[in-house]
Amino acid sequence: MLDFLNEVNWWCLLLLLFLAFLLGWLLSRWALKNKYKSELEECRRQNSRLKNSEYTKAKTTFTSPSETSETEDEIKAIKTRDHGGVAVVNTDDDTSKKPELNFASFGKAVASDKDDLKLISGVGPFIEEKLNGIGIYTFDQISKFTNEDIDTVTQLIQFFPGRIERDNWKAQAEKLKNK
Repeated sequence: MLDFLNEVNWWCLLLLLFLAFLLGWLLSRWALKNKYKSELEECRRQNSRLKNSEYTKAKTTFTSPSETSETEDEIKAIKTRDHGGVAVVNTDDDTSKKPELNFASFGKAVASDKDDLKLISGVGPFIEEKLNGIGIYTFDQISKFTNEDIDTVTQLIQFFPGRIERDNWKAQAEKLKNK
């Protein structure tokens, strides 16, 4: 009788191990499916773009301006609105250049001097990246902004007009630089 119970215990143990293996395998497949779902969607999008590029009307998607010819069959996109919904005037000449910052008024800084600009209310990771992209890295720089600098920065980072004044970035930066 004791041998029979031993044998039953071994079979139960084997069954439990098999069930644990099966459960782990199913859970890992489910987790990997969720993990790679976004990558799979991106691959499908890229595949769709490649398939669409075979059509003549969609060639402008993947060809450089030097490769495109001026024919009526090609699709041409013209930017009519900016990020804020403001109408954009398209001109062939380059007279509408972006304004340049006057670093003499608030000073230059390098990336190694970088402060965490996200501590300023109204500045998130996206805006901090845009500010860093135009050369603004420190609270000291922001605290020295003039009204012209604020207008220029607003245009360069394509941020909501008047937001820098409403959130009072200058005063916040002044407090943060003294900490």
